[in-house]
Amino acid sequence: MHHLELHIRPGVHLSPAALSRLVSELQDVAATCFDTLPDYQCISGRPEVLARNVIAVARRPDGTAAGFCSALLLPVDGVGDVLHLGLTCVRPDDRGGGLTHKLTSHMLLGYLTRERPLERVWVSNVACVLSSLGNVALHFDDVHPAPWTPGPSRTHRRIGAAISAHHRGDIYIRDDADFDPQGFVFRGSNAPGNMFCKAEDDARFHHRERALNDWYAERIDFAAGDEFLQVGHVSLRRLLTYGARRAVLPTRPRRRLRELRAA
Repeated sequence: MHHLELHIRPGVHLSPAALSRLVSELQDVAATCFDTLPDYQCISGRPEVLARNVIAVARRPDGTAAGFCSALLLPVDGVGDVLHLGLTCVRPDDRGGGLTHKLTSHMLLGYLTRERPLERVWVSNVACVLSSLGNVALHFDDVHPAPWTPGPSRTHRRIGAAISAHHRGDIYIRDDADFDPQGFVFRGSNAPGNMFCKAEDDARFHHRERALNDWYAERIDFAAGDEFLQVGHVSLRRLLTYGARRAVLPTRPRRRLRELRAA
């Protein structure tokens, strides 16, 4: 059984000693997931990043950190803070039992409840991992790109342009990657061999919905290091509705998934 705790902007609220202990614990967990720790997000230990982090931590009964889910608040003019769904790590011995899902839910619910209980919050995700892309498409609203979204709205475009122009370093996107403002793809954003690259045919990183895997895989070049930027939104009410995985999908995604499966 794991105990879950939440830290919102720990770089602002924790003492230097407590912050140092937290970062050390997060790095220790991340070291079980990466051969080399990336200079990225909360595990970078940079105070200016930790001042914008939202982090859920799972602890074993003895207090040892078993895993964490870390998001980053990205300020966007005309929109406010966009919650970037950045990094989740779980020790191998603690995987299974849905801990990754529990960490993500705890992070989102905690942030919305404490900070934005009555508001719609825009979220972003950068990935070439098909399971991640499918989960974001299914469990957030108005996600672009997704099979059932006709195209980016004005707000999607504003967020995409701001992330491309101002937040590449925050989300581990190469400066020389080209951003497609219609398809929302960073072309060549991952260097070959990057720890975030996944092989297209590696079934461990596929979504259970094959139709979603195919739809996303057709639109990027894995070998070239392409990644999608997904942008959507969520609210506390909507998240509680989707809290159970048995929740029924809205009409448009449900109908579009049937079409994709039949194709």
